[in-house]
Amino acid sequence: MWYYDSQIIKTPKSMVISSITYPKEIFRDSSTLSSLGIKPYIETLQNERYYWQGSYSVNTSGATVVGTYAGTVKDLVALRASMIVDMNLHVADLLTQIDWYWQRAAKGNDAVPSAIATYATALYSEKDTKTTEIGNLDTIAKIIEYEARAYTLVSKDEVLDDDGEFDSWHASNTTSTAQNINMVTHFSKHPNSILGSFVSLTAD
Repeated sequence: MWYYDSQIIKTPKSMVISSITYPKEIFRDSSTLSSLGIKPYIETLQNERYYWQGSYSVNTSGATVVGTYAGTVKDLVALRASMIVDMNLHVADLLTQIDWYWQRAAKGNDAVPSAIATYATALYSEKDTKTTEIGNLDTIAKIIEYEARAYTLVSKDEVLDDDGEFDSWHASNTTSTAQNINMVTHFSKHPNSILGSFVSLTAD
């Protein structure tokens, strides 16, 4: 987008400047635009997850014009309530995926594997912990951080065969990757879903 004479130009169009009509093709030529006083335009919006869009202001002093919408923080109680709902739905889904172990055991068949029982206990414990944590998020900054916590994932590197296909995971070579994780839905993984490449996941 571009900005000229208090107007935002979203798509190239012919322009009349100082009684001269310029074709829309001028928007392909940055030097011509600059000579005419037509500047690039960017817009800064507040994250609608956390803010209501407020008043609009524009800064034309730089090489790029910046339009900014001030943000009004949404109600923290409502945001926390929404987080609790999302968490409960996520946990319910995780538990639904393992309910069949108990249904099978109730019919006198195989007992619930210890790893699954431990996993279920962990889910309930983490749910209680997160309920308390979310309840203690008393600023918008804390809520934003909780939903995008910085982590570092360390994974084993792939070993490829002569055809370039996956062969195995390297015994010692690893790669670290920065991630932002939503703690609302970050729970222990199902014991059968842990990847062979996994080494560690650590909060920064």
